[in-house]
Amino acid sequence: MKPGYIYIMTNKRHTVLYVGCTNNLVRRVTQHKTHYYKNSFTDKYNCEYCVYYEQLPNYVSAIKRENRLKNMRRSEKIALINERNPEWKELVTEHGFCIVIPAETASARTP
Repeated sequence: MKPGYIYIMTNKRHTVLYVGCTNNLVRRVTQHKTHYYKNSFTDKYNCEYCVYYEQLPNYVSAIKRENRLKNMRRSEKIALINERNPEWKELVTEHGFCIVIPAETASARTP
């Protein structure tokens, strides 16, 4: 079974946060960076920087985790990013993973 990923994209000034879910993180980040889906939220707000991601055992787990993240306050999402990527470096580009962040199960952090 293929893993699933949840991720957070932001724009250059970090004023917008977008939470997404995919089974191919590099492909999906590439789509955001190239504005593949015109007039989408990420296209409109120039969300081109992947600053957070989690790998989960499968896509169904990723969807559940995505829904939990989407229901979090902005401050909680920022705390997640700061915990694992305090410099808000770009973690994934169209060329692959720039920085591999430690794998953690979502259940270890979130009930």
